[in-house]
Amino acid sequence: MLKFVHKLWSDDSGQDIAEYAVMLAVILVLVVGTIRLIGTNAQNTFSSVASSITP
Repeated sequence: MLKFVHKLWSDDSGQDIAEYAVMLAVILVLVVGTIRLIGTNAQNTFSSVASSITP
């Protein structure tokens, strides 16, 4: 029984999947935030350029 508990406690095969899931979530949050920021800035830039060249 003690051997089984030790084997169960030391088995970390599922830990890799959890770590990759957390890293993927962090990367996705950063990418989505960056895209939203760039999108807003690009929209503002295009609007100001369009208003400056329109008579």
